[in-house]
Amino acid sequence: MHAVGFQQPGRIDRETALTDIELPTPKAEGRDLLVEVKAVSVNPVDTKMRKGAEPAQGTQPAPGAWQMLGWDAAGVVAAVGPAVTLFRPGDAVFYAGAIGRSGTNAEYHLVDERLVGHKPKTLDWAAAAALPLTSLTAWEVLFDRLDVNRPVRGAAPAILIVGGAGGVGSIAIQSARALTNLTVIATASRPETIAWVKQMGAHHVIDHRQPLAAQVAALGLGAPAFVLSTTQTDCHAREIAALIAPQGRFGVIDGLSEAELFASKSVSIHWELMFTRSMYQTDDLAEQGALLNEVARLVDAGALRSTATERHAPINAANLKRVHALIESGRARGKVVLEGFGPVTR
Repeated sequence: MHAVGFQQPGRIDRETALTDIELPTPKAEGRDLLVEVKAVSVNPVDTKMRKGAEPAQGTQPAPGAWQMLGWDAAGVVAAVGPAVTLFRPGDAVFYAGAIGRSGTNAEYHLVDERLVGHKPKTLDWAAAAALPLTSLTAWEVLFDRLDVNRPVRGAAPAILIVGGAGGVGSIAIQSARALTNLTVIATASRPETIAWVKQMGAHHVIDHRQPLAAQVAALGLGAPAFVLSTTQTDCHAREIAALIAPQGRFGVIDGLSEAELFASKSVSIHWELMFTRSMYQTDDLAEQGALLNEVARLVDAGALRSTATERHAPINAANLKRVHALIESGRARGKVVLEGFGPVTR
């Protein structure tokens, strides 16, 4: 099968940063599905792991081994393991996979059926591949961690989403609009990203290149009950601590080094990593598949839309290198997707 991998971590501008390769097609065992991958999308975790970051203990490959990146995918079930009960060959699926396993930048990919949802019927492969990782992240942080449908007494029924034009921000805005009564404030700084977050449904847009607290105060809403920071959290931490309501709830997906800033307001800080369930094989692992089925239902009902903004074809090393470079530039908007495997060229 065709695949794209790397053997040594490092910068994306190296010739060997990502390489077209041929590998044996894996076999489905246990509860695994063998999925023929039709489309993938690229997330910041892909670029971090390619550069050599270790997001979780035990996730780095053996030295010199081929590693395939990629977690988001949409495709067709080609075969099932003997213990599979939820899917059968021919089913159209989408999913975000598990960080400790080989990635989706391959023609055929193994994934635990409990992490998989049925693809939205109204979306094509590429549009569907844009959704899983960010939808799961947004849903878990909004509804499982921050519990945004439970009010904070004395606080404005509002949420500030820092990094509203990114992959998680884009779907978090939509989810908050579709599934809550909160006023949604999002940050963006360029004309194209401001327009994008408005399309996603943000009630208000503020500039994250300027102090946040004064901009939120100027809206006249009061102190927001909730803040979700998707990027550059340490840069904005003092402003967030100033603007959030006492006893508010703060969700973080990228890191926070000064948690004590929030102590005087008794703000609760909630970490979110979409891969936690699969990394630790929690007993609610199947919740991710169930959530993806709910996302598909909401998409097909018109309540949510794909956040795909750019499409590239085919899925090969050259195109993936271009997309990795775009993600690392910080100028990506929504999600960038790749579709179809072409012949390996050398």
